[in-house]
Amino acid sequence: MSTRAATRPHGVVRTPGDAALLVVGAAVLVLAALPVHRFRVDPAEASVFHAVNGVDVVPFVLVWPVMQLGNLLVVPASALVAAAFRRWRLAAALLLAGAGTYYAAKVVKGVVVRGRPDGLLDDVVIRGTAALGRGFVSGHAAVVTALLATAWPWLGRRTRIACLVLVVAVCLARVYVAAHLPLDVVGGAGLGLMVAGAVRLVVGRPA
Repeated sequence: MSTRAATRPHGVVRTPGDAALLVVGAAVLVLAALPVHRFRVDPAEASVFHAVNGVDVVPFVLVWPVMQLGNLLVVPASALVAAAFRRWRLAAALLLAGAGTYYAAKVVKGVVVRGRPDGLLDDVVIRGTAALGRGFVSGHAAVVTALLATAWPWLGRRTRIACLVLVVAVCLARVYVAAHLPLDVVGGAGLGLMVAGAVRLVVGRPA
């Protein structure tokens, strides 16, 4: 076996799976957007919202820090962690994915117009400061999903599981505090997957 062939698995690749991630993410985003209406909420979505928002067993003081994992500030923080481990390509990919997702979410908000839960439903329990502006999509859900999907090839099995749990927790937390409706976070997750797929195609990932 040649030296070149022996070292190839340690290089950087772009696979059909990365393209599939982009396509699946786009499909999830579109499918989540289709039922969204500007002035009303589908009864099924409203029921899911109330089921999550009505839970009152977790103190807000514990939910708030978990929710901030989808904050824009997490993007440079995650890139710095990658750089500290000399994962330069990963650091660049995280910055690109996080910033790209943040601005893409703003574009989607301008196309699919929907307000926050308290403006569309009754009996909404607001925890913390009431969210303002448009609700679809959830920027927090989009950013945290994009970061995880981008870093996924670099992570070990246990780290992947832990990060996946955190992503789900962020999405549920945004509904729990009444910042978003369920389809807002589903659409945000789809957007995050889409951007991550695009970034992995551009930057590459470990073989």
